[in-house]
Amino acid sequence: MNNRLNSKNHDRDAVGMLYVYPVISRRAGGVSVGINLNPNNACNWHCAYCQVPDLQRGVAPDIDLSLLRAELKRLLSDIILGDFMRDRVPEECRTLCDVAISGNGEPTSCKQFDVVVQIIVEVMNAFGLDVPLRLITNASYVHKAHVQGGLALMAQHQGEAWVKVDSVTDAGIQRINGIALGVDRLRRQLDSVAAVCPVWIQTCMFNWQGEVPCESEVVAYIDFLKTLLRDGVPICGVLLYGLARPSLQEEAMYLSTLDHEWMQAMADRIRQAGLEVKLSV
Repeated sequence: MNNRLNSKNHDRDAVGMLYVYPVISRRAGGVSVGINLNPNNACNWHCAYCQVPDLQRGVAPDIDLSLLRAELKRLLSDIILGDFMRDRVPEECRTLCDVAISGNGEPTSCKQFDVVVQIIVEVMNAFGLDVPLRLITNASYVHKAHVQGGLALMAQHQGEAWVKVDSVTDAGIQRINGIALGVDRLRRQLDSVAAVCPVWIQTCMFNWQGEVPCESEVVAYIDFLKTLLRDGVPICGVLLYGLARPSLQEEAMYLSTLDHEWMQAMADRIRQAGLEVKLSV
């Protein structure tokens, strides 16, 4: 395998495994070992910027837990003990920064989510890994007991959840995330995650039909953050990022990258609201 990884290619088949894949993550800052619980490309959301091919509405399938464990052990062994970093990763990125439950759909739609977390923790412990276990989520299944259990276990092992909040208006959520989700429900979901596991808000921003996000959208977003702080919701900060890879959805024609100055100004407004922000453009 001579093809090298880069931050613009998050191919889930990079090492020929069903559930486990390596990527170079801009936001995590090195090599991230991804866990894809949605190999069927099914999600309950339909985000305009999603890079998943043939995305469909649905939930995660049943997971072959033995295969998941074996794949994770094999890739971590190659990364930690083998030649993977030398052969596949640019020198400046040769750090294993996390294990991330992510992939081609909403991972918490997996009915075995808590068992999956347990397996990941066991394998990480077997390798003596001292890196975060992260969950990339829209938080829509966080009310379910098995998801709460998985989050609680993550929190005991350097776990954190990156919760998607791209807009806090009904119209914005419908347009960007393809779902009817009121801000009250969004807030309840966020509160439920933060109650059991450290949370970063993850926000993608971009031009829509050549226009930057309107001021009313931005003000609503900043006010939402201020309300979280006012109410004492334990949020670690905001992961603000732009488009790095092309969308594979029909909405791709509407999207383009915001310039660095606009993104930097947005990051400054988040800081002024009182939250740490990590910017990736």
